[in-house]
Amino acid sequence: MKKDKSFSITARTQSFGYAINGIIAFFKQEHNAWLHGAATIMVIVLAFVFPVSKMEAVALALAVGFVWTAEIFNTAIEKIMDFISLEKNPAIKYIKDLAAGAVLVAAMAALVTGLIIFIPKIQIWLR
Repeated sequence: MKKDKSFSITARTQSFGYAINGIIAFFKQEHNAWLHGAATIMVIVLAFVFPVSKMEAVALALAVGFVWTAEIFNTAIEKIMDFISLEKNPAIKYIKDLAAGAVLVAAMAALVTGLIIFIPKIQIWLR
């Protein structure tokens, strides 16, 4: 059995560094990151143009965070599957399709959240 390591500020700092490196690599290598980035900026702009309540801001933040998390996990799963085998394999295709489906579900939930929040505000503005 491994001996538990004691808490280390240096180790925690390194962990954050690894996470930041992963996010930077994600933005550099994945086109979908730019699409999600554009959508995130659009949500932020809309939230300033059509002021949102604290609860609406929380809902938007959670929805956006959910999509980003799903996309990053999807990318990780795809990279793992490609590392395992680049050959066509029905089991790997199924795994990749599931991960992509999770992103779609998250994106649709975020879209519905945004529509619920912004459509009434836009309707009032149009009057």
